[in-house]
Amino acid sequence: MTTSINGKGRTTIPAVIRKRHQIKEGDRLVWLDDGETIRIVLISTNPLAALRGSGKGENLLSLLLQDRKRSA
Repeated sequence: MTTSINGKGRTTIPAVIRKRHQIKEGDRLVWLDDGETIRIVLISTNPLAALRGSGKGENLLSLLLQDRKRSA
């Protein structure tokens, strides 16, 4: 998908992307510029809810215990 920049430096997020990621008016985006590429990331309104389930299946307790053994 391609968009253009208007005279005020604004662009439009394509409707397909807005719908897929449930982006609505008032949501905030962060622009990450590493000098070569630019990434746009949606900032969650509820960061805890956004992380829920992200460690599922990772066996976090086992990893924690292994890390503590190495540190001891």
